[in-house]
Amino acid sequence: MSEPGELIIDPKGGKPADACVFILHGLGADGRDFEPLVPALSLPADASVRFILPHAPRLPVTINGGMVMPAWYDIKEMSLDRRVDEAQLIHSAERIQGLVREQIDLGIESRRIILAGFSQGGAVAYQAALSFERPLGGLLALSTYFATAESISLAEANRELAIEVHHGSFDPVVPEALGRAGFEKVKSLGYPAHYRQYPMAHAVCPQQVTDIGHWLSKRLVN
Repeated sequence: MSEPGELIIDPKGGKPADACVFILHGLGADGRDFEPLVPALSLPADASVRFILPHAPRLPVTINGGMVMPAWYDIKEMSLDRRVDEAQLIHSAERIQGLVREQIDLGIESRRIILAGFSQGGAVAYQAALSFERPLGGLLALSTYFATAESISLAEANRELAIEVHHGSFDPVVPEALGRAGFEKVKSLGYPAHYRQYPMAHAVCPQQVTDIGHWLSKRLVN
């Protein structure tokens, strides 16, 4: 798989970043899909947060008749079991972990790095965050599912990772049952997880954006 890069949004005014948020897009989109979210979060003016919005590679996707499109991994069927290509998913997660290490090497403390992902991107974020070797600042799982729940090797460094799970109550793409199952799984494993339901489909809604902004501010703004 070729790696197509990422969109980087640095703090305003040329301030050096002291925190970083990765946002992974969903199937068929790219990093620009969540670019408008960044100003909408209304983080405090003194926030020094870098946002990194990676682009997924282009892959054939079985559920779309083999069409080649931006995808973190192949989805083989859309049942509640949601069969996926785990090797591709893990490869994508390892790529994200490499980007996280780059930010740490640039001087950002690992506990001030948050991984967020929507739909397919959320499944990658689950894998990348919960198997990462250094403690992170949080995991934000949006309208997604924990695809590698039964196979992941959990990292002890992140056994106390704060996990925020959001899902739409009438999501026709990723049924809420899948999102709630991911939440229940991490809760059963002892993670401090919190679940929020919103009256929406497979999307992001204004109240949710406000809640995300507050959650990020609490975790990253001094």
